[in-house]
Amino acid sequence: MNASVRISVSSLRAHKRRFAGTFLAVLLGVAFLAGTLVMGDTLRASFDTMFGNATSGTDAVVRSAGTITTPGESQGVRQPVDTGLVSAVEKAPGVAAAEPDIQGAGQLVGANGKPIGGQGPPTLAGNWIDDPKLNSYQLAEGRAPSKSGEVVVNRGAAEKGDLRIGDTTTLRTPDPVKVTIVGLATFGGEDGMAQVTYTGMTRSDAEKYLTAKPGEAASILVRAGPGTGQQELVDALTPVLPKGVEAITGQELAEENTDMISGQFLSLFTTFLLVFSGVALLVATFSIHNTFAIVVAQRTRENALLRALGASRRQVTASTLVEASVVAVVASAAGLAGGIGIAAGLQALFPAIGFPFPEGDLVISGLSMILPLAVGILVCLGSALLPAVRAGRTAPLAALRETAVDQSGASRTRAVVGTGLAALAIAVTLTGVIVSPSLWLAGSGAILALAAFVVLGPVASTTAVRVLGSPLDKLRGVTGGLARRNALRSPKRTAATASALMIGVAVVSLFTVFGASLKATMDQTVSRSFAGDVAVSTPSFGAGGSGLSPRLAPAIAERPEIDTAVGLGRGVAEVDGEGRALTVTDPVALERTFDLGNVQGSMRDLGDDGIAITGSEADKLGLKTGDTAQLAFTDGKKQTFTVRAVYGRSELAGDYVITRDAWAPHRTQDSDTLVAVTFKDGVSAADGKAAVEKVATAYGNPEVQTRDEYAQSSAGGIDMMLTLVYALLALAVLIALLGIANTLTLAVHERTRELGLLRAVGQTRAQLRAMVRWESVLVAAFGTVGGLALGGFLGWVLVKASDGASDSAFAFAMPPFQLTVVALVGVAAGALAGLRPARRAARLDVLRAIATE
Repeated sequence: MNASVRISVSSLRAHKRRFAGTFLAVLLGVAFLAGTLVMGDTLRASFDTMFGNATSGTDAVVRSAGTITTPGESQGVRQPVDTGLVSAVEKAPGVAAAEPDIQGAGQLVGANGKPIGGQGPPTLAGNWIDDPKLNSYQLAEGRAPSKSGEVVVNRGAAEKGDLRIGDTTTLRTPDPVKVTIVGLATFGGEDGMAQVTYTGMTRSDAEKYLTAKPGEAASILVRAGPGTGQQELVDALTPVLPKGVEAITGQELAEENTDMISGQFLSLFTTFLLVFSGVALLVATFSIHNTFAIVVAQRTRENALLRALGASRRQVTASTLVEASVVAVVASAAGLAGGIGIAAGLQALFPAIGFPFPEGDLVISGLSMILPLAVGILVCLGSALLPAVRAGRTAPLAALRETAVDQSGASRTRAVVGTGLAALAIAVTLTGVIVSPSLWLAGSGAILALAAFVVLGPVASTTAVRVLGSPLDKLRGVTGGLARRNALRSPKRTAATASALMIGVAVVSLFTVFGASLKATMDQTVSRSFAGDVAVSTPSFGAGGSGLSPRLAPAIAERPEIDTAVGLGRGVAEVDGEGRALTVTDPVALERTFDLGNVQGSMRDLGDDGIAITGSEADKLGLKTGDTAQLAFTDGKKQTFTVRAVYGRSELAGDYVITRDAWAPHRTQDSDTLVAVTFKDGVSAADGKAAVEKVATAYGNPEVQTRDEYAQSSAGGIDMMLTLVYALLALAVLIALLGIANTLTLAVHERTRELGLLRAVGQTRAQLRAMVRWESVLVAAFGTVGGLALGGFLGWVLVKASDGASDSAFAFAMPPFQLTVVALVGVAAGALAGLRPARRAARLDVLRAIATE
């Protein structure tokens, strides 16, 4: 073994350039993984500290015990508590102070007239709590609000909206309220909690604008007297609280807030990044394997001589694995340092793009260092294992051979196995997509399809390169023909080199197709369901935004140009014990403006005790028109509703519809999510839209859009997602290009004598450079075409599986322009990867190259 180590170390020292691509591939993959883990740990610790600081003065919280959570929502809606409980709480043993905490949605409008925040994180408003220890926000500048219309806002929101103390602006609650900023606040020592915005009002204003009626609060915050612990305080409060109301410690509240952030944002964000780390490492695996396969092939005579001199198979294999281990350990260690640098860079970058990290040092845990190091080493060793075993099998007589012929692409076993995998992949996929819709079966089929592509790569590469390279003979003459023959020389090597790029392009294509399909689905939904002329909406998604005033739709309807204006509000209730979202609206206007499909019963007869539901929900609950269903609301009240209509489509109208009169006794902070408007006959689109915009200006100036514009803006989040995906996948494509460049560099080294002979018989430096570059382009074209085919197939699988597993109808779309751009970028990247190897080949000294053994 000592001899193997010495041979390996001396070989590495003599041929450092051979492993440059492998070193970079491992380094980048490990750095991305380590950076993701360090960033996740840092964010969790920072949010934990921030929430701990913000709630440090709150020893107990009194709140409603029950929540109603609807599908797709992680945080339920909680019933408000009676502020009359404050006096009872204050009399409990150990209580030093108690304050009602009123919370609701309130979106500030910046100095430029545009709303601040609302793109995901909540935009909050509430009563300013005078007790500084109970208030999560600390006054940093100015003073607390003392009269109606005065507010305190968090400093981060003020800076983003270019607002200062003394400025007057609008607060959407969702009704527009004119407010004057009298103070700026911080949260847990920070200017704000990420992009969350906060507006603190007087208690009377908060009750007026944020609650259904005075005397309600989200919770009651309690501070303990000296010598009373948090749990002791909770135990003292519990006996004085009515049924359905609970007390929890301040520590539990801080942990819930941290878990909410971790569960919703951090887990999703870090999982998203870890998936791309996995893609990057998978691409790196192909590049690493290819490097060691080429190196072993180049050292066939060297290994054969070692075997002839008495080295055992185990020693030859071990020497290759030692080389891999050295590269793996050094590159992974460098990757750890790079990962810490990536996390530090993101910590500095995020504030610049509007998502500030809470302040704090980087948290570097043992797991975030050990896991990437272990993964990097295992990936490198695993990728080098087969080439190392192949090296050990080198026969001593191979030292007498001049060259070896690569017949890897013609392997009958490979063709049979690959074809069998492809057939199995198609069968499993079609079963999971068509026969028995299942994301798991479809996913398994997709993995089998990827395996089939990899196995069949060397078999397909010969035909693919011939077809893709056929124009080169005419376009580039002898140079093009030589480039094509070089790419055909080793089908297995060509396939392995192209496979790394193929995976990167496949994932890019998959997300491109899926994103286009989601956009087409949204466009189809709006076109099919929305019969109005314009839509009024707030451009937000997630928890942000304040919605639209319920008074906006009636105000628009009064205009002479308007035929119908219907607002869609949102409520929640438990139906048959399950949380469900309710659409609160005028059902008659809804039926005129939206296509509800086949309607059984009548939407006109809902009244204050009737409900309309979709056919799919009716089938689940076993209901039909005339039947009754019991709804339980967040205020603790239960009411029996009669099913008076069953309609076919739910896409924009939702699954359950009740009237505003039915919702009024149970409402909290009322708002609409959308107002759909239909013009009278003869009113032009421009005149109708102008009339709607004039009314909307008085209600916080929400956006007025045509149907097409509304469909596009609804899909705006998809473009943001794709931009992030493309940015992250750039790393995988970069690793793939390093693999192509490294393969060509090693191939140039392998063909030194041949290149010298070509130069000797008259090939110019320019022709030699072009030959190597076109070989790179052919390899990249093969990988790109394979990636596009695989990505398109996987995109179809994902769309169809989602369609089968969801009540919504998904539309499949193949975007030709975007996929053409992906193809051109892949081929151009191949040309870029071939620049350095081509330049190096052209610099070879002719006589020295011919003399090379």
